[in-house]
Amino acid sequence: MRRFTVTLAALALACAAVTVHAAKDDIDVSRLNNSLDQLANDPSLGNYAQAEQARARDAINRLAQAKSRDREQDLYLAERRVDLAKAAAQLQDAQAKSNQLDREHDQILLDNSRAEADAARRELEHQRMQYQLAQEESARLQQQGEASQQAADQARAEADQAKKLAAAQTKVAGAARREAALAAQAAQAARAQMQGGDSGSSDASPPVKHKKKKVPDDQQ
Repeated sequence: MRRFTVTLAALALACAAVTVHAAKDDIDVSRLNNSLDQLANDPSLGNYAQAEQARARDAINRLAQAKSRDREQDLYLAERRVDLAKAAAQLQDAQAKSNQLDREHDQILLDNSRAEADAARRELEHQRMQYQLAQEESARLQQQGEASQQAADQARAEADQAKKLAAAQTKVAGAARREAALAAQAAQAARAQMQGGDSGSSDASPPVKHKKKKVPDDQQ
């Protein structure tokens, strides 16, 4: 009877150990599954490292089915697979964010280049307009200079014509003075002749012939 009691006690202890071991297995499997589920449901990381997450899930399933002698090794592998899945997801997320930053940086550089190109085109157009205005102003000043030169030439021509007209008028005036002088001399000679004729009729003396007075050159 006593031997039977000892056997039952041993069996009870063995069952308790198996139960504790199974409970511990369930706790580890549940813990790893929860950790992997959190990664899969994370809005930022869940879409990354899909292959690593699948391998971690397989490792957890092998742990759940592992025998006692293999459990420690399978637990280690499952934990490392879960850690690797988390690290891979975080790395891929960081790479994606870095790529996004690079794209944004490239876009900023592109926008700046376009802005600088637009500014350069506007400056070039402004310079072209300034050059065109300068050309037009130069042409206008040149036309004004040509017009002034033409006016000066015309003024000189008119002055020359006025001098010629004045010279002609002076010549005409001189001829008129000479003609008047000759007319005056002729009238004086006529009066003298008439006076001489009246004197001859009284004393029969011959008429006196008067010499024609020469008109000075400055009066001609």
